[in-house]
Amino acid sequence: MATVDFFTFSEIRDQLDPIIIENDRVKKHKYVLPGDCITTDINFMRGHGTFHDDFLEEDSIDNDSNDNDGTIVEKRLVSSLAGIVEPINRLISVRPLRTRYVGAIGDVVVGRIIDVQQKRWKVETNSRLSSILQLSSVNLPGGELRRRTSEDELLMRNYLTKGDLICAEVQTIYDDGSLGLYTRSLKYGKLGQGLVVQVSPSMIAKRKIHTHNLPCGIYLVLGNNGLIFISISNSTSSSSGGFILDKSIIPYDQREKISRLRNCIIALSTNKIMLDYSSIVAAFEISEKLELDVYEILKPNVSRIVADQTRIHLLQSNLIEI
Repeated sequence: MATVDFFTFSEIRDQLDPIIIENDRVKKHKYVLPGDCITTDINFMRGHGTFHDDFLEEDSIDNDSNDNDGTIVEKRLVSSLAGIVEPINRLISVRPLRTRYVGAIGDVVVGRIIDVQQKRWKVETNSRLSSILQLSSVNLPGGELRRRTSEDELLMRNYLTKGDLICAEVQTIYDDGSLGLYTRSLKYGKLGQGLVVQVSPSMIAKRKIHTHNLPCGIYLVLGNNGLIFISISNSTSSSSGGFILDKSIIPYDQREKISRLRNCIIALSTNKIMLDYSSIVAAFEISEKLELDVYEILKPNVSRIVADQTRIHLLQSNLIEI
């Protein structure tokens, strides 16, 4: 990874202009509040978190006369949420900053088993409804490929039981909005020893890969549902589907790295920096170069310093735009 240099915001203030989406008749900032005008261009379509409102065109008001018969009433697109403007071609929607996880097919999630039912498990994934993991959607011990039988149904609690932590992929979305999960891949399955950090789902950047082995020897799962799993690299066997777990005692230096990484993630999330591989590794290295103790990273002034230096490093590496 590139060397991390330290700068102040005054040295790169010109680079920190807000993202602006420009059109002939509109300038829209990326972040909006309820009631903010997003655009007056009638060619844009209304998406989630927006509504149409009428307004009077100021330039058309005749100041010399007492009546406003010549005024023109036009439509404008107004935000109904506090969030981020997301234009897709001519469709404009607002994604709220704080919300429950809304699943999409292909998302990687971290969840906890909350109930064992007939031929399925119920999983808590920080969404509006409990997610469903079917018996036919999990790997059998040893990677056997065969039809599930009544014997497999009796042994369900040997595979996954209440309280187990799993990593899965969203395979389908049912009519009621609940998610159907899928773990029939060796990179998914039961998770072993580690730490779970919960952040807002909107702070997780969507990437092609959400499971990482960091250079510091830490295994990281960035769930799109806002749950992040942190462990040492060899505690979860990627070739066994989670059926063979390393339950040996984690050394002190590794536990310290896990705690440091956890505090760096909280610092980035608190200061509204999107979480992905680059930002987390940069924050971890910056906290080590500043020789900060693990507990100091959570102090508001220190966490802001770590977050600011991480943002500057990502800007200089062309990994983000602000």
